[in-house]
Amino acid sequence: MKSDVEAADALKKKYEELSQEIGKVIVGQEETVKLLLTAVFCQGHCLLVGVPGLAKTLLVQTIASALDLDFNRIQFTPDLMPSDITGSETLDNQRNFKFVKGPVFANIILADEINRTPPKTQSALLEAMQEYAVTVSGQKHNLSRPFFVLATQNPIEQEGTYPLPEAQLDRFMFMVSLDYPTLEQEMQIVKNTTSSREVSINKVLGAEEIVEFQQLIRKVPVSDHVIEYAVKLVQNTRPGIENASTQAKTWLEWGAGPRASQNLILAAKCNALFQGKYSPDIDDVKAVAYPILRHRIVRNFKAEAEGISTEKIIGELL
Repeated sequence: MKSDVEAADALKKKYEELSQEIGKVIVGQEETVKLLLTAVFCQGHCLLVGVPGLAKTLLVQTIASALDLDFNRIQFTPDLMPSDITGSETLDNQRNFKFVKGPVFANIILADEINRTPPKTQSALLEAMQEYAVTVSGQKHNLSRPFFVLATQNPIEQEGTYPLPEAQLDRFMFMVSLDYPTLEQEMQIVKNTTSSREVSINKVLGAEEIVEFQQLIRKVPVSDHVIEYAVKLVQNTRPGIENASTQAKTWLEWGAGPRASQNLILAAKCNALFQGKYSPDIDDVKAVAYPILRHRIVRNFKAEAEGISTEKIIGELL
């Protein structure tokens, strides 16, 4: 690209092409697709929460196909070990140790039902998310870029699960809640999936272009008043500080940390570029506030007893 402005225009065009390609397979879920692509371009990761059958796996596979990236799916189970994800060293024919890469060595990882496996195995994936590398037998192995993890959780059947602690949840840029499709959308889904219809997904973006767009988003200028709004919004979730909001003091046990402020600005930048703007405003921050704050604030007993949802608290803070 000759200039950053030209690159910004190219990103908007590529986003529209990606949405069109993904829409060939995925009916509805436009906001979810937008958030997942935002996470990809912001070097973030997503936690997707929804009941079975809402095409979570198909959605990620479709995005991986449109992005021309390596894709691996890991089904998390109670007996899964860290080496099953990262890989392990084995003896070859010459009795030398050779590292065999695990499924984490791909561009896009679908961590299916991440809360079904013990914390030791969860932490192996979370280390890769944070460090973009894994360590096996004291040897560090770097992961290829871009690297994007989409983990799924089933909100029902919580028996025998290992919920992610708040410190690990904080590593996910977004927590996206998937809802049931509307009547019209479900009718279209049934038509598409019960016929002989075959769809081919065109490759829109490659790994090198994605890395360039990730660097572009970091260059997007942001006004101080937008940064101030994002930081104040996050600080208003913290009940222990002097200037805490009434909502935080009344309904919250813990608030969001500084990573939430960083993600609000990064996601707002990407949201602005998707809409053809060259700098984000407060509306762009509000547009990404729910999925960024949803898993970073902890309700107190009073809020749970009175049925005050996390979404309602965030809405009042906005």
